[in-house]
Amino acid sequence: MTINKATPQEWDRVRIKVNPDYVDPYDIQPNDPINSPSHYNSGDIECIDAIEASMSPEAFKGYLKGNVEKYVWRMSYKGKPVEDLRKARFYLDRLISAELGEPSVKKS
Repeated sequence: MTINKATPQEWDRVRIKVNPDYVDPYDIQPNDPINSPSHYNSGDIECIDAIEASMSPEAFKGYLKGNVEKYVWRMSYKGKPVEDLRKARFYLDRLISAELGEPSVKKS
């Protein structure tokens, strides 16, 4: 296998071996301040899903990129650098999925 032919599942296996603390951003847990903050839920839809539905695919990618930059930028200023980096990773992973044309993962 070459690096260019690796599947997303193979990349995940390597990522977990390299970083055992890796948390899959789409493995949503209740009261998860990174992947599913309770203050961004209203009824059956999360805020990010409503934002995605209101934008073109390119505009939504710009929104995701801006959030990655925001959380990396502020990591040194809010007193929770690891949480901010995990939030940046959430948006980066979602941006990668959008760039690959993968469907968004919805809460069930």
